[in-house]
Amino acid sequence: MAAHPGSRPDPTHLMRLSTAFWESQVFLTANRIGLFALLADGPRPVGEIAGGLGTHPRPTELLLKACVALELLTLEGGQYGNAPAADAFLVPGKPGFMGSAFRYSDNLYDTWGQLESALRENRPPLATEAYLGGDQGMTRDFVYAMHERAIGAGRALVGLVDLGGRQRLLDIGGGPGTYAALFAQAHPALSATVIDLPGIARHAADIVAGMGVGERVELLPGDFKQTPFPDGRDVVLISGVFHRESEASCRELIARAYRCLQPGGLMIVSDVFTDRSGTGPLLATLFGLNMMLTAPDGGIHADAAVADWMAEAGFGDVTCRSFPPPMPHRLVQGVKPA
Repeated sequence: MAAHPGSRPDPTHLMRLSTAFWESQVFLTANRIGLFALLADGPRPVGEIAGGLGTHPRPTELLLKACVALELLTLEGGQYGNAPAADAFLVPGKPGFMGSAFRYSDNLYDTWGQLESALRENRPPLATEAYLGGDQGMTRDFVYAMHERAIGAGRALVGLVDLGGRQRLLDIGGGPGTYAALFAQAHPALSATVIDLPGIARHAADIVAGMGVGERVELLPGDFKQTPFPDGRDVVLISGVFHRESEASCRELIARAYRCLQPGGLMIVSDVFTDRSGTGPLLATLFGLNMMLTAPDGGIHADAAVADWMAEAGFGDVTCRSFPPPMPHRLVQGVKPA
């Protein structure tokens, strides 16, 4: 916010930024140690909570009070319970559970602490291979984090894109297969093929089967940069991929998608994109840094730039749309001329 002429600068914003990680660590630690799962059956006093978590009562009480202040917990009659948002999204087994998604953010905490070295060395401090199959625990956290995040965004995407009458979808770099499965649920005549790395596909198979469309969503293990794309498709979806890729790589994926599409086929690209200036929205700019820290070519692109690349590749009727708030995603789509 710009200061009024003649007014003194206010350091409050800077102070807030300098301690923002305090709140993150309270939340991420509480999620990691199983606090919200422990309180799933109702409120408990400090002693019971510490006993259940295997922690000491005094520091546990400090954590619990901070969680109340952050509106993660409630406190009534000396007993702490889950606040509504925690109960809905942080308790395993609940339909809206997002604990794995937040565990993935937790896994990146030390990585963000190496931001300076990434700037000086121009390489991500976190090896991509670790969460793409190398470390099974981290890979599982990554896949289920992507699934939990994709459920809400995917349902919004299904509502934004008309696939009526289309039959064969190719999902490039489809991760957990969530988007393909949601489209298959919405369109009974649609079948889909999802290309992603073998370490990812192993976990995706369970997710797709659990969504009840395993017979219509095929998982094709492979590297989408090398694995040939099946032809004869009338829809190609690339979601959450471009933020890991350079402009040249994005353009190549668009060209290959164009070639595998039938005339009249639809291409859909969804991701977290910036505006054309690249300086907003704030979450998108921070997400670009997050990707820089975790992938060799990670960063952020503008949806307007992606639209230009698609038009230059031959797509017509190219349009850009934003997902419903508060989701930060944007959609770019185009049609291969008949």
